[in-house]
Amino acid sequence: MTQPLHSRLLTDLAPPDIQEYLASGKDTIIIPLGSVEMHGYHCPLGTDIYNAMEVSKRAAEKAGVLYGPPIWTGYSPQHLREPENGMGTLTFRGETVRAVIYDTVRSLIHHGFNRIIFANGHTSNTKVTDEVFRRLRYETGALLGMFKPYGERYLGIIDDLMENPEEETPGWHASEQETSIMMAYRPENVNMERAVTAEGHAPAWLPDSFKKNDANPDASFKGYEYFYFPMDHDEMADHGVIGNPFRATAEKGEQIFDRFSTYLAEAIAELETVKVNVTQRAFDLKA
Repeated sequence: MTQPLHSRLLTDLAPPDIQEYLASGKDTIIIPLGSVEMHGYHCPLGTDIYNAMEVSKRAAEKAGVLYGPPIWTGYSPQHLREPENGMGTLTFRGETVRAVIYDTVRSLIHHGFNRIIFANGHTSNTKVTDEVFRRLRYETGALLGMFKPYGERYLGIIDDLMENPEEETPGWHASEQETSIMMAYRPENVNMERAVTAEGHAPAWLPDSFKKNDANPDASFKGYEYFYFPMDHDEMADHGVIGNPFRATAEKGEQIFDRFSTYLAEAIAELETVKVNVTQRAFDLKA
């Protein structure tokens, strides 16, 4: 008779545990992906990866699957700010992010995992990851996906939890949603005495006719968003905050974690019905 797993985190397990999991017919693993970047002066640098880690852990328990160690650092050059400023942001180059994802996934496929779902807590990672996800799918036949448990312009299943009006951008950077989940995750990491309410704005180098109020890379001209500019975060968010964090609560954060993890677990159950034919299993670094 098999013993229940004492943990669903890959790094807590030994080979017999993983072998037993795969032999049971399960072949899914969730990988938390995030960033280390400043989130105002009141939220921790790990906001995005802590979000991904907590959602992954809860979803893995609910879905009866494994989750992997986090990929902490993502693509965040826009958050570096001026040298010697002590803001703390760590960033990989785009090619580094893709290389880390590629090697991680090929290692997992090598061992028998066929369905790899990333829980990505940092929007800007999507700017550089499409190429590597397609390459992995085309090379191996594995099922690759990315779940994005955050709000920004699309609050979706957490919309009713947010009290901030639209102009206070409840889902944006270090605003109501992110502050709430950090209060729920580890309240001692949140210092509301340092919090500010701040609006996003267009960079000063753009004419006044170009408008914006969030961290989306697009800007509107004459009321239409047909323009993209490679903007840095300090050019559109003076304090690293876009929105109002003062309506955040740990209770909201707990509900956000619960809803996103339940949603991910339900999606995984559906994805487990998909027929997957892995055509390239071995990860041969000598080739």
